[in-house]
Amino acid sequence: METLNRERCKSLQPHGVDCHLLYLVDGSGLQNFQMNSRTIFVTNEDDEIRMILDREQYDCITVSSDYLMLERLRGLGYRGPIIYEAQGLGSYSAARAFLHDAKIYIEPHAAALLYPNTTHLKSLFTEIYPGKKHYCFDNCLDTENFSYRSLGFSSLPIIGWVGRIESNKNWQMFLDIVTKFTRLVPDYKIWLFEDDQISPEKELFKSRVEQLKLNSRIESFANVPHHQMADYYSMIGDSGGFLCSTSVMEGFGYAVLEAMSCRCPVVTSDSDGVRSFVTHNLTGKLFAQQDVNGAVAEAFDLVCNLSLREFIRTRAITRAREQFSPQLYANRFLSMLKDLV
Repeated sequence: METLNRERCKSLQPHGVDCHLLYLVDGSGLQNFQMNSRTIFVTNEDDEIRMILDREQYDCITVSSDYLMLERLRGLGYRGPIIYEAQGLGSYSAARAFLHDAKIYIEPHAAALLYPNTTHLKSLFTEIYPGKKHYCFDNCLDTENFSYRSLGFSSLPIIGWVGRIESNKNWQMFLDIVTKFTRLVPDYKIWLFEDDQISPEKELFKSRVEQLKLNSRIESFANVPHHQMADYYSMIGDSGGFLCSTSVMEGFGYAVLEAMSCRCPVVTSDSDGVRSFVTHNLTGKLFAQQDVNGAVAEAFDLVCNLSLREFIRTRAITRAREQFSPQLYANRFLSMLKDLV
């Protein structure tokens, strides 16, 4: 959500929409904002939130994921339209349970629902909330600024992975994939990017890394500032490596799109949300859920078939620029606001 919030604010600002952000707790993602007390608030205190609402008189509020906030905002006096937004809610069963639990808060308090163009979210929201206004469109990425950078070549090719160390990101499968892949192609480095403040299975991960004897191969990066990730993706792509994504279910999957924007080819599980931007053998490589051997085969084809690899890198960056432009997102978001405000 932190990435989307930044991208959304940037895309809407040129159109005269002043976006303010409220985070209930501090976190590593806030390092990516140029902090301004007028537009970014971090508080979970009712009195402070009420003061912000009274002072700013917002025309519309979007609530992301935290459905309890819908009733809370009404209790604090906000009477304008509230859009309830979900970008990723874990596995299909977890998302279904979550949206059913949220119903007693969403039905009376949300004017509309917003979610990315993702099959499982579209299906669940349509089924559970047939009477609500629905808005479904792709997120955006500033591919002009978050893009490929020529920084020289690594001495060895690199496999990258980005995510929290938790079950939905499926780090176990990633370790199995790189173990098998590096038996076929030994001279590879592994770069792992994580948010170590929200990685609940870190100890299990460490134990499994040791068991597989991957300690010497893996270099971990914690809480890298967002703008620096373009450097890392570019280096992975130029090294002859790739980004591997193993998520069970994604609402969108920003890391994959960001890698594509930086000419870093992607080998990813078919986690639903990535279908918006990854077309197999056109803009990336897809493999079936839990199919380790299939993932290894696709990765091997990507690194050995140099003409296909270059074709994918070129088509991927074109897809990122054309389908996920800030202007396109702003047009869709503004159209939604005109319906509601």
